[in-house]
Amino acid sequence: MTSSGRDDDKLRERALYYHEYPKPGKLEIRPTKPMATGRDLSLAYSPGVAEACLEIDRNPAEAARYTAKGNLVAVITNGSAVLGLGNIGAQASKPVMEGKAVLFKKFAGIDCFDIEVNEDDPEALADLVCRLEPTFGAINLEDIKAPDCFVVERICRERMNIPVFHDDQHGTAIVAAAAAYNALIVAGKSVETIRVAALGAGAAGIACLKMLMVMGVKHENILMLDSKGVVHTGRNDLSPEKAEFAQDTDKRSIEDALSGADLFLGVSGPGLLTGEMVKLMAKDPIIFALANPTPEIMPDVAREASPGALIATGRSDYPNQVNNVLCFPFIFRGALDVGATEINDEMKMACVEAIAGLARATASAEVGQAYRGETLKFGLDYLIPKPFDPRLLPTIALAVAKAAMDSGVATRHIDLDAYGAQLQAQVFRSSMIMRPVFDAARASTRRIVFAEGEDERVMRAAQAMVEEAVDTPILIGRPEVVEMRLDRMGLKIRPGADFELVNPESDARFRDYWSRYHQIMRRKGVTPDLAKAIIRTNTTAIAAMAVERGEADSMICGTFGEYRWHLNYVTQVLENTELHPIGALSLILLDRGPIFVADTHIHIEPEAEQIAETVIAAARHVRRFGVTPKIALCSGSQFGNLDSRSGRVMRGALEILDTRSRDFEYEGEMHTDAALDPDLRERLFPDGRLSGKANVLVYANTDAAGATRNVLKSLADGLEVGPILMGMGNRAHIVTPSITVRGLLNISALAGTTVSTYG
Repeated sequence: MTSSGRDDDKLRERALYYHEYPKPGKLEIRPTKPMATGRDLSLAYSPGVAEACLEIDRNPAEAARYTAKGNLVAVITNGSAVLGLGNIGAQASKPVMEGKAVLFKKFAGIDCFDIEVNEDDPEALADLVCRLEPTFGAINLEDIKAPDCFVVERICRERMNIPVFHDDQHGTAIVAAAAAYNALIVAGKSVETIRVAALGAGAAGIACLKMLMVMGVKHENILMLDSKGVVHTGRNDLSPEKAEFAQDTDKRSIEDALSGADLFLGVSGPGLLTGEMVKLMAKDPIIFALANPTPEIMPDVAREASPGALIATGRSDYPNQVNNVLCFPFIFRGALDVGATEINDEMKMACVEAIAGLARATASAEVGQAYRGETLKFGLDYLIPKPFDPRLLPTIALAVAKAAMDSGVATRHIDLDAYGAQLQAQVFRSSMIMRPVFDAARASTRRIVFAEGEDERVMRAAQAMVEEAVDTPILIGRPEVVEMRLDRMGLKIRPGADFELVNPESDARFRDYWSRYHQIMRRKGVTPDLAKAIIRTNTTAIAAMAVERGEADSMICGTFGEYRWHLNYVTQVLENTELHPIGALSLILLDRGPIFVADTHIHIEPEAEQIAETVIAAARHVRRFGVTPKIALCSGSQFGNLDSRSGRVMRGALEILDTRSRDFEYEGEMHTDAALDPDLRERLFPDGRLSGKANVLVYANTDAAGATRNVLKSLADGLEVGPILMGMGNRAHIVTPSITVRGLLNISALAGTTVSTYG
């Protein structure tokens, strides 16, 4: 057996195992309301359910309010044209439809029922779909053969008052149009003058051509070809859909159609386009070879025939994959959220422009992480964004919702600014809680110096800072390294124009820096030579000196190395009678809400006074996020039941806190479960000062605080914002090596608020 055959067998085994275990299929249904008591049952079913029914009976639009309809899509097929498999029938197509439903959920949070129907008659199938309107907010038709798909969609759109979208047609068309939009920019061609040769006259091919015409391609500049050659007015075998593209021309062959053509659109079969045919096309041709799994021409063959060719395929192992997942989850999201009655050309075009615009923008940090090693820079090999670009949801859904409202097909008008923030929060869990911090950061202009400026995460964070106009980044790093990595990552920012670059090897301020550092540290064993060596090689010390000298307002360090190593240089330079490290506070975002943990890094075994100081500082910082602090002093001892060190220091901290009135809730000492379970706490310690669940956990040592932080991150899928270094007047923050780009951007926003705002 060949290695290719063995690979195919392994893929088959893995695929079948994936679909069978740990339970068959890719979907399940879960309740969204509690069903634990008789009271729950009486509300979910009889008699309480009657109230929701009566409200919907009075006003059918209330179904979106009281049921799942407003977020429920049906993926419907008869299995007559399954991609790459053909007419395999309804039941055999079910794994594909389940997969489509999973993509809706994964990328846009939309719930789906996959519905496979044994019905070959298109009118009967359409009638069945129409009868499902009370159940669903939208319909996704899938894998229905042409020309039946045209009939089904037309009837459903005429009779139904919810969006009906045949993704094989319109999804492919939208993504291909977005790629064409950008390819024309790169090639310097005009949409009004290009000539198009289209090979393939099925549902996808026809939809692609119609979308290109919506973009501005002229009808007379399109030549369609089917299995019998050019579609022309002299033929009497054309369906109505094909006849729409028939031209009065004497051209008959694919070579005739390709001569001088600017764009080849292939939605046909493998190997139908040759290198010799490509040579007949115009200079720098646009070649969309979308047949799957084997395209009409392989990209390397097309590029050899025409080195300036812009090429897209349907395959993920080549650049510019025309993948429907770039479109359908997000166009449905926008349509559902405004209660659109259809998906019209205006909404489709908004989707095209949004997709194309994302490729022209700088690739997001998250995309760079997911596609590490690829150059995601707008051009020949990056015409459309990648499927895992998190910006797709907030960008496309917002554009589609706006287009639906502007074109008059929305039944609900929404606040687009609030909607955009809501979409951002779906993608970036820190988005909502960070909003007040970013708002405060935008109210001031601060200079943030990053000690590890050569780190790719830092550079991506700096790009985001520049794009969001939050603060001014200063990077410490060697110019040749920084510029090489900026180019490799396709980032647009440049030193001197968008950020300041401090070269640790040759900055003109070197003498000033080491002299000042020596002056600070001369009575702590630091000689002039040692001061020079440290300032030449230690970027954390350089960043601290920049802040100390007023050349930066705040510093961020710690993307590599041990936390306390960085803390040593921060305190050497920046600690004074007013500023000293109090504690490190981490915000952990969980599905059930935020929780803060302290002190994770500063005082290994703090005294009572240090714990009290941490509690007071934590309350101040928690308010920056718009959260009312409820602080639990956590220990192995519970309300005095153990004479342990942690119990004693927590009781001591409580006594210190009690010496004056505080404007926040706190209680202790207690176990962590008592802090988070108010019923348990009430049984153990009735009438305490803490109401509800604690949202700030302060521990008696860094081992306990750090363990809690790491468990919440690793096992509860918690997202960390921080650590936040408290007590340094917002002049320094030390992150940890696990920090993400989004985490660095969040910390930069925290560092970007003024001291007066900071409290």
